[in-house]
Amino acid sequence: MSRHAGPSRDAEVAAVPEPTFAERARTLAQLGRTGSLATLSRRHPGHPFASVMPYALDASGRPLLLISAMAMHTQNLEADARASLLVTQPDWSGDPLAAGRLTLMGEARKLAGVDAGDARTTYLACHQRASYWVDFDDFAFWRLDVVDVYFVGGFAAMDWVTAADYAAAQPDPLADAAAGIVDHMNRDHPDALIAYARHFAGEAADEASMVTVDRLGFKLRLRRGEQLSSVRIAFPREVTTAAESREVLIEMLRRARGG
Repeated sequence: MSRHAGPSRDAEVAAVPEPTFAERARTLAQLGRTGSLATLSRRHPGHPFASVMPYALDASGRPLLLISAMAMHTQNLEADARASLLVTQPDWSGDPLAAGRLTLMGEARKLAGVDAGDARTTYLACHQRASYWVDFDDFAFWRLDVVDVYFVGGFAAMDWVTAADYAAAQPDPLADAAAGIVDHMNRDHPDALIAYARHFAGEAADEASMVTVDRLGFKLRLRRGEQLSSVRIAFPREVTTAAESREVLIEMLRRARGG
């Protein structure tokens, strides 16, 4: 894969296992739930027209939309089905260019019959408030059939993901728990993060904070003096729940402290 510029560290970092871009894209799409839908303007032919768009995902990761016939983006789609959905990492408080983001490119089509019924069930499970207008006559379910995917995981981590790889990937099992794990470790266990960095990555950091966590490991942002860096650390085994992550992190801390 072309990732523009590789990490400034070394082959050791690259060797640490991590989810593929396809898996990370599926995970981000699952977490996002609201994106920016770009359609092709009827009023100004050739110009993109962007709208805030809540969405849900079907089993293949295709975005499901509930949109009104009166909305400009719906009128655009009726004239030209090509569209893109931009999803950005939710609840990100740092540099926006360091956050994950995802562009799903495809063609939108209006759903009917069984497809519309399935979309309704899936969509309302994600957006319960939509039950107030889902049965209005002018609203209908649409699906974005993905033809290509572009994923950016932060600085120096970006590439195209094929639609087939995206559809075949599964969201990370820690996706829903990850934010809580990160908050807990940064708030209650900063010393443990420093110990992980020193023992498992050979980094004598003065400060460390957890940035991301997934089933295969976690990423730390480090400070030593005035120097800032980051490192990924692998779990000794795959974890799939918050409880398992807690067990593994305690086990790793014992090893880091020589216990």
